[in-house]
Amino acid sequence: MKVIKTEKDYQQALEKMSTLFHAIPGSTEFEDAELLMALIEHYELKHFPMLPPDPIEVIKFRMEQLNLKRKDLEKYIGTRARVSEVLNGKRTLSLQMIKTLSKELGIPIGSLIC
Repeated sequence: MKVIKTEKDYQQALEKMSTLFHAIPGSTEFEDAELLMALIEHYELKHFPMLPPDPIEVIKFRMEQLNLKRKDLEKYIGTRARVSEVLNGKRTLSLQMIKTLSKELGIPIGSLIC
């Protein structure tokens, strides 16, 4: 095994990983798989960084999970107009809104801060 430096190395590592995927814990193949996964993860973090999610998309996703409607957010955000402004990106979340949404909807605070 070697450090993954190029796209070709990366593709080869993914192919090799597919052969090691079902390795039995404690086996040599399993140890190889763990090492290869670390190399792949290192390459992916460097070349495919994940951007934090948009706070509004996080709220909408949580609304979908909890089967909530816009009206349901009024008790956390304020008036119908304010909920609309927030969900349409015309108003930013206040600190109080962030705290309330985090507590009441179980959304991590870090996901609500841009």
